[in-house]
Parts: sequence; C-alpha cells; structure tokens
Amino acid sequence: MIGRLKGTVDEIADDHVILDVHGVGYVAHCPMRTLSSLHEGEAAVLQIETIVREDMIRLYGFGSGLEREWFRLLMTVQGVGAKVALAILSTLAASDLANAVALQDKAMVARAPGVGPKVAQRIVTELKNRAPALAGELASSIGLSQELGEGVAPAPVADAVSALTNLGYGRDQAAGAVAAALKDAGEDADSAKLIRLGLKELAG
Repeated sequence: MIGRLKGTVDEIADDHVILDVHGVGYVAHCPMRTLSSLHEGEAAVLQIETIVREDMIRLYGFGSGLEREWFRLLMTVQGVGAKVALAILSTLAASDLANAVALQDKAMVARAPGVGPKVAQRIVTELKNRAPALAGELASSIGLSQELGEGVAPAPVADAVSALTNLGYGRDQAAGAVAAALKDAGEDADSAKLIRLGLKELAG
C-alpha cells in the first residue's frame, strides 16, 4: 500500500494531480484545498490513502496526515463515499470540520456539494466523539466548544466565554481564548481571571 508520495507536480486537473516520482506518474485524487496549494513543476509531498476494489486501485492525496484521517473517518459514515468525503474536505478545512462536528453544526457540513441534511446529521452525530482528537492545534478549544454546546462546561468557563461573546467576539474565538487561558490559569481559575487572560490572548 502507498502511504506517502514525494515527487514533482507534473499536471493539475480539476479533481486530481499527476505526481512524477522518479519517472512514474501517479494519479492522486485530492480535495480542492490540496490542489490549490500545488504548482506544476514544483516539488510536493502528498499523504496518500490507497483504496483497492475489484475493478480499480485509486489513490487519494492530502496535504496533511490530519486531512487524510478525516477522509478515512468520513467514509465510515453511511452514505459518505470518497467523492462526498473529498467534497467536504474541499469545502471545510480539517479544523473547521472538527469544530462543526463538535458543535453539531450540520448546516456547516451541508455546505459541501452532494451533502444533504440527513447525511450531514449522520456525520455530526456519528463523529461527535472523535472531533477533538482530530482537531490538530485547535483540539483544546474545540473540546471546550463541545462542552459548552452540551451545557457541561464548568460555570467559570461558561461565564468567561459568555462575557467575551457579549464583548463582540465570535463564540469559537471566545472558546479558543478561554481554552488558552485555562492552560495558564489552571482548572480552578475563576471567571474574572479567565476573562482577563482571555482578553489578553485575543489582543495578542
């Protein structure tokens, strides 16, 4: 199985790239976000997911291992094949998808072509517990966003996020700032301290 390809971009098409690796041209189907970061004639590294069926072998290429993990995860949901998974990853960055799933924002997921309300609902429901682990650098803030959405976040945390939201910051932005503040202040910090540190985080 091929897990990674490193070579020169030979050709970029609407939904795939041909990567020249020591004279062999590999066709890798990629999300639009990955394709837009590639340039013909330049070196590139793609994380590869190889899918083997009776009638074909197809390679799917991604700019990061995190993106590839989301591709694999999306395809565990009924009604989501490779084409739909690519469409979702073309529309949403991995961190945005993690946030949408954590917050059960099916409308965000449904923005992807070919994703109807029922499939979007299945995605956010079935992948909910996996979102923070696949959020990359945003894991702590997405985990906190999830707790806020479920109403299980500690009171000082919820109050601090609410206060920052009232000051005009977006909910995700506020949750990210408070998550960062928690790392500095510790789990026992009161809301006043979290608000102060959160504002400092947002200002920086």
